[in-house]
Amino acid sequence: MFQRFVDVFTGVSRSAVELNLFSKGGGNPRSSRTSVRTHVSPGTDSPWSGRSSSERGPQVHPSPGQSAGWADMAAEEAEGAAGRADVAVSLALLTGVVLLSDGVRRMLGRVFAHSRLEVYAAELVSTLQLCCCTHELRVLSEVGGIERRLAHSLTYLAAVVHGLTFKGALGNPAGTLVHVYRQKLALGEALRRIACQFAAATAARVVVRLVWSLGLSEMHVRHQAHDFQCTSPVHAPLADTAVELACAFVVQTAITHTRNLEEKFRVHAVAAVITTAVYAGGPSTGAVFNPALAFSTQFLCSGHSLPEYCLVYWLGPVLGMLGSVLLSDWLERLFWR
Repeated sequence: MFQRFVDVFTGVSRSAVELNLFSKGGGNPRSSRTSVRTHVSPGTDSPWSGRSSSERGPQVHPSPGQSAGWADMAAEEAEGAAGRADVAVSLALLTGVVLLSDGVRRMLGRVFAHSRLEVYAAELVSTLQLCCCTHELRVLSEVGGIERRLAHSLTYLAAVVHGLTFKGALGNPAGTLVHVYRQKLALGEALRRIACQFAAATAARVVVRLVWSLGLSEMHVRHQAHDFQCTSPVHAPLADTAVELACAFVVQTAITHTRNLEEKFRVHAVAAVITTAVYAGGPSTGAVFNPALAFSTQFLCSGHSLPEYCLVYWLGPVLGMLGSVLLSDWLERLFWR
């Protein structure tokens, strides 16, 4: 009798230690208490062991709540693994787009060297690079559901890479008009550049859909299952026009006042301002402040009409960038005359 009591006590103690370890390390994170039922059947032999149950100690059976917790943990782990895989595929695609664009840009630069076509080829390739990367980042955020911190980090990184690889291309119709105002570009050349930018923006729509149709990640498969649909973040067109105007104003001001910095420092400063603008204006409009980029990424989304999109994504950025330049010139004349 005493020996049986010792056996039972030893088994219960062992179970208590196991439960304590479980609750500290591998338990259900959604529950602060662990409920486990122990059953001791003294004197019966186990069908899978030569020892009696008293020799083996108590049998530990998880409660239904604990089993559900394990299932939740397994589901969360699987979801996290799928999310990491989506991010890895998207990063690989972004890297491939940048490397391929840079290679094509260099090749066309050699082909059209000493020709006026070189700048237009650069505009085509650079704007295509910008639009394709932005499409993928948007899907990664909206369909993939990544955290905002990661989304903003990728936005900053993409802005730095674009700034370092564009090689004189503008990639923004509003910025091109600023160059016309500053008499750095003739109107005819500016219009041809803008035509190249919108042509590349249109081509990017086709390219990204072809890539997404390959189903390289679960995120792309889900996006394709919904026919690549997107919903516009715009709610109040007039108010959102002001948001785009403000974002474009801030970014153009940063571009203007960092032009004397070395390029390796300037791209980081401008990228930081772009990321801040995206953080502030992203929930309202997506913070695009680029008419060609908006034409590629926003105009096919449901929710608003073409005139409303033109108001928000075309008029807003143009007024914002030109307003920044005009204000900077006025202040410069005021304080330096």
